[in-house]
Amino acid sequence: MKVLVINCGSSSLKYQLFDMETENALAKGLVERIGIEGSRIKHTKAGQDAVVTETAIPDHKVAVKLVLDSLLDGEHGVLSSLDELSAVGHRVVHAGEKFACSVRLDDAVMAALKECIPLAPLHNPANITGIEAITSVLPDVPQVGVFDTAFHQTMPKHAYMYGVPYRYYENYKVRRYGFHGTSHFFVANRCAEIMGRPIEDLKIVTCHLGNGSSITAVKDGICVDTSMGFTPLAGVLMGTRCGDIDPSIVKFIAEKEGSVDKADTILNKESGVHGVSGISSDLRDIEDGMEKGDERATLAFEMLSYSITKYIGAYAAAMGGVDAIVFTAGIGENCKAIRETVTENLGFLGASVDKSKNDFRGEERIISSDDSKVKVMVIPTNEELVIARDTKKLVSC
Repeated sequence: MKVLVINCGSSSLKYQLFDMETENALAKGLVERIGIEGSRIKHTKAGQDAVVTETAIPDHKVAVKLVLDSLLDGEHGVLSSLDELSAVGHRVVHAGEKFACSVRLDDAVMAALKECIPLAPLHNPANITGIEAITSVLPDVPQVGVFDTAFHQTMPKHAYMYGVPYRYYENYKVRRYGFHGTSHFFVANRCAEIMGRPIEDLKIVTCHLGNGSSITAVKDGICVDTSMGFTPLAGVLMGTRCGDIDPSIVKFIAEKEGSVDKADTILNKESGVHGVSGISSDLRDIEDGMEKGDERATLAFEMLSYSITKYIGAYAAAMGGVDAIVFTAGIGENCKAIRETVTENLGFLGASVDKSKNDFRGEERIISSDDSKVKVMVIPTNEELVIARDTKKLVSC
């Protein structure tokens, strides 16, 4: 069985094609600047160098056709016919309270996703556009939706409710939803495999740290709390997002800047590590700044590591202990300084890091010292594989 995984943004489309007999990725790629001047597709067949083609890509339907043409290409493709394609799995950011697991896409599901657009106005329309583009080109191929929010639907009500009048939940579904669920699910289950223990017996804190970051408490195999909230703005300090702040700051900034929209832009796109440091949202640039003695770069690093530490400590308290801490995503997988600093700050939990084991980037490893009471790991995330697995399972039923 061959499954195509699509992650569609407003002007981009990422894809991977999996052979589900081996779970190997046969090809992957990225379509950029859809509907914008300078659009292109970057396609990589496994074992080959990437091929970049610059061409006009006015909409997502054209983007999907380019992806399929690349997969069929005589030199760089991996399919001899589209009949080999068994199913398409889509990343969908927001399913509200409607879906707690992945589902086959049909008219009723599509209607439900459109109802969730007010909860994710930047993401869901793009995801829906990608689904509709595949439908127009491959109308007979089954499609599956895999939701960022689904894994977090197991949170107890006391964890996901906010202290605002209850009518806002009843009427508008204002609550904590959480995001990056597919990533947290993958690394938590992989952690249990590495430890050789049933996930139902473990208390794990998973740290998805990238330009967008979230921390999740996984107890007995299910999510019991997560740091992102009603939107992906809440939680730890991020690349350009502020993370947790006093809500009155929103009103204050809006009054100073002249509009709520401007305040929203500042908090989402001009804050976080970039806003504090004044340098960059990329932690490599922050580390360079620290080496040069830049005080604001140092402050941004300290704020980030401190906020991660606080959430892990809070979730250890919420779960009544912690057996393992997992670092994943761009920062988690590649920044040894963050991993070391956060783990050292958690010494009160019995966690300690072996600096020699921690000196690497982008691999799956246990980095805790031999005498650490808490296993500390780095596990590269693979959200696309989770989507492919769920798609295979649902279309094989």
